[in-house]
Amino acid sequence: MDPTTPYLTAADTTAAAQVLGMVTDLVDAVAWLYDHWYLLAVVIGAGWAASQHVVRRLAAKASEERMALELVPNRHFEPSLEEIFRRGVQLSRASTAMPWWAPRRSKTVQIRMRADGSSPLRYRIEGPAGGQRLLSIDPFGPDVTVTRGLPTTDKPRQHTVRAEFILRGKPTAPLREVPLIPDPLQPLIDAVADLRGDLGDLAEIRLDIQRAPKWALKARRLHLMSAARRSEHREARRAARWLRQDAAGIDDSLSWHLQELLSSKPRGSGSGRRLVMPPVPRRVEPAQALGKLADDDHLVRVQLLVMCASNIEGRAQARLSQLQAAFDVFGGRSRWAMRGWRLGPWRVGADHWPTRKGFERRWDLGHCQPPRANWVRLEELTGLLKPPTVHCRLPVLASDLPTFEFGNPDLLLQGIYQGPDGRHRVVATYAEETLFEVGVGKAGGGKTERALAQAIGWAHAGGGLLFLDPHRDSWPRAVPFLAHEALMERIALIDLNGLGPTPRVSSWNPLGMHNGQAAHEVVEAITDAYASALGWDDESAPRAITILTCALAVLVAVNETACQAGRVQDQATIFQVRALLTDATFRRAALLAVAGQLDEETRSWWDVVFPTLPPDAFAVVLNPIARLSSNPVTRAFLGQPVGAYNIRAAMDSRMIVWVCPGGSGPTDRLITALLARDLLRAVRSRRDTPDVQRVPFRTYFDELITLTGAAPETIAAMFEDFRKYRCQVHGMTQLLTRLPSAVRLSLMQNASTLATTAGSTSAIAPITAEWGGTPSAERVATMERFHHYVSLSVHGHRVGPVRLRGPHLDTVFAAYARPRQVPDLEKAALATAAVCSLTKLTEHAAAQFGRVGAFITEYAPAQFPLSKEKGYQ
Repeated sequence: MDPTTPYLTAADTTAAAQVLGMVTDLVDAVAWLYDHWYLLAVVIGAGWAASQHVVRRLAAKASEERMALELVPNRHFEPSLEEIFRRGVQLSRASTAMPWWAPRRSKTVQIRMRADGSSPLRYRIEGPAGGQRLLSIDPFGPDVTVTRGLPTTDKPRQHTVRAEFILRGKPTAPLREVPLIPDPLQPLIDAVADLRGDLGDLAEIRLDIQRAPKWALKARRLHLMSAARRSEHREARRAARWLRQDAAGIDDSLSWHLQELLSSKPRGSGSGRRLVMPPVPRRVEPAQALGKLADDDHLVRVQLLVMCASNIEGRAQARLSQLQAAFDVFGGRSRWAMRGWRLGPWRVGADHWPTRKGFERRWDLGHCQPPRANWVRLEELTGLLKPPTVHCRLPVLASDLPTFEFGNPDLLLQGIYQGPDGRHRVVATYAEETLFEVGVGKAGGGKTERALAQAIGWAHAGGGLLFLDPHRDSWPRAVPFLAHEALMERIALIDLNGLGPTPRVSSWNPLGMHNGQAAHEVVEAITDAYASALGWDDESAPRAITILTCALAVLVAVNETACQAGRVQDQATIFQVRALLTDATFRRAALLAVAGQLDEETRSWWDVVFPTLPPDAFAVVLNPIARLSSNPVTRAFLGQPVGAYNIRAAMDSRMIVWVCPGGSGPTDRLITALLARDLLRAVRSRRDTPDVQRVPFRTYFDELITLTGAAPETIAAMFEDFRKYRCQVHGMTQLLTRLPSAVRLSLMQNASTLATTAGSTSAIAPITAEWGGTPSAERVATMERFHHYVSLSVHGHRVGPVRLRGPHLDTVFAAYARPRQVPDLEKAALATAAVCSLTKLTEHAAAQFGRVGAFITEYAPAQFPLSKEKGYQ
């Protein structure tokens, strides 16, 4: 035996046997597992299911406490790129404000964009309760109102479709850089613009933002680098293969053999075939291979879920297709695409097994489990990180502007709106909020037609109104649509045009006291009307104002005495002012009859001041009265002791009063001033009625230029005061700049509705300036006839300016036209106004001086002379 040969001890033999046994057992175990592989699969599956169950329970528990913020931008919201980017950084940071044990799927911040018919696109942010303080810091400033969001609950819809969007295309390429002008959200808003809440339509987009985990980012980068290297090697091999084929082709070509034959070198002395050097694979640059994933800064993972629902079959699927097309706007080398597979006409996606359950769980709990490809930088999400801006064109929904309902007293007709889907809708505002309206535009543009349609709709709803039209064109246009039995008894026509061979006129006594007016209010109203129409003020005509005021005080006192005596037919009219100032006998009797009713200052003026006035001092007061007296229509209208016109009674009884002064001359302006000032007096007199008992009343002023030329301060006061007494004013004018400054300023300050038709840019510019230049005056000037741009007030918010087509009476109210009943209506309207033949009224007015003189002579007590009798001679 060789002494160098090692001896195996018993221990070594035992150890070797043990190792061999272990290897044999391992081989047997592997063989057994190979034969019973399903048991291993069951164990692995059970372990995975248990871990998933624990993760889901923890994630659900972590998601129980979440907060929500509702962001509502105003009309001037225009954020910068920096402000939007800062908001994105806040959202990314807030997504990690969770307990340490919370699974990653629950660490997310969600942007919800929802359209259900209540608003064009509600913008909401939801996130962990721990991130509330961070999310509440609004970088957009005062242009966005942030409120706590309430839980949203949806009624079940009959048809619902779901979709998850993933990034397709080159995984390292960014989405298209969408500019902020126009708003990047515009395609999404256009996709839901024709959504109808009455059909149960609903569309909601949820974008979850999650900070990128380091290990996942490294794994993704490693995968992309490996793929880039493999691609480079494939390209190198492909290039080498083509290079060898090209070289072989050259050597075997006819040109090569000809060259060999013609060469001076002996055949075969050449070097043979060309030596081909295969290309070496290029070095893969990480920045080029990784693209947007090369840097860690502001890199997030996103999950984009969409759900659409409706009660009408097909509408939800069509809505989803519209949203899919809207997301194509963000596509470039990388794009948003719906996740799933298409099998012929069928598509298998989030609506089908096995992904539907996971979609609903993520949707309900707000969990984020994005696909591997959904890596983006915050710059790519710029368009989705903010609410709609000033550059976004928002549709007008039924919740923004209600649909007009004929006969509904709560709604006021405004026009016809054409929605994004081409459907026309007659829209309205709430009557309680529509306090003052202004309509501007060129002649024939449709502003009066729109006012007539609104007034007719209001009348049929039971409302009272006054339509003041100096040119009378509106009355024959409106009559066929007012000729209803239910309205005839409420309509009165005050027409001072004196038309026809035998004209008939109504009557009104501005000094009449038979309706219980306050004496000082009547005197003030008539004096102010004169001063307004004639341009009097305390500097230019103080004596004329004093003379007229004192004269009216006496005549009003006479009328009070006549009413108390039950002799209302003996009341004085405006034409008795001349007799009071120039007839000593009449003046003495009048002052003696009312001596006990005049205040000390008025009696002193008649005692001391009046006798010192020269005769020519009265001309400035008597000339306007002489013009009224020389016109038979105005003399008949104003010369009656008891008039039928009573605007305060018309307000309280919901009357429909049409007043046509008859023109725009000096006499007509004075009549208009008297009517306007009496209206102001009547409205202010409603202070004696509790606010809840004041009946709403609307006044329509056509041709404001004409009306304000007669009573500028009165019209301005109406726009300032009428709201307090539940009386609303609607004014129409061709040129806003031609209105007196007091009227224009009050009108623009208090207008709840501002409308304009087409016209010259200079005439429209003041209106568009109120809208911030959007739309521009040039755009408005080129509108078609009967189209309007209108800004409205609904629920305390301004809507518009929105483009509306004016409501043409022959289309909107075609079913309510009663042309055969027009004669009956005109007869009833004249009867309500107590019209009488012009001749008879003129004779009665001429005899009124004698009746008033007889009354004051009878009631003038001789035993009660004034202190200085010479004041009456």
